[in-house]
Amino acid sequence: MDHIAEFAGNAGLRALLQGQGIEIACGAGDGETLLAALLDTPVDVVLSDIRMPGVDGIAALQRLRARGDRTPVLLLTTFDDADLLLRATEAGAQGFMLKDAAPEDLREAIARVAAGDTLLQPVSTEPVRARYRYRDEAPPRDIFGEREVAILRLLAGGYSNKEIARTLFLAEGTVKNYVSTILDKLGTRDRTRAVLKAITLRVI
Repeated sequence: MDHIAEFAGNAGLRALLQGQGIEIACGAGDGETLLAALLDTPVDVVLSDIRMPGVDGIAALQRLRARGDRTPVLLLTTFDDADLLLRATEAGAQGFMLKDAAPEDLREAIARVAAGDTLLQPVSTEPVRARYRYRDEAPPRDIFGEREVAILRLLAGGYSNKEIARTLFLAEGTVKNYVSTILDKLGTRDRTRAVLKAITLRVI
């Protein structure tokens, strides 16, 4: 089954995507054009470069979420920005891919995001781990269960407690309790620090 994607970037990559059987519903060269196009053209996945002229990928994502559009977003990056992961997960990105990823890997990532997966590690996160390693390498206070890992991955994707509850078919209060337990095990005060530490310690 073809996966319709919206791409903001160059024609060469569009051709590669089409060669992988992905239908490009609309294209844009900057964030403003991307946002306007998505008002008229519903898509399954937004594939966006982090760095675009004017409104960049993260700003476009923030505005997309602010107007209530929950279309999954897959960001293309080089992981050369120390705050990239933190900013993108806070904004609500579902995944990351390197710009030079193989076409078949990109196709698989688009398919998984379209199916509702959160791609926390579609590429190596070693640069992120290395950058944040100095902050806190204290081991977790306990092991993490499968449900806790699933919730951590959704937290990394920018999901709220309500959205996590709906995704995992749990009560919102139950999710809140899980999040409190996760923060306690990681020894962190907030969700974004928990995600960064979980990545650093390879919990997720």
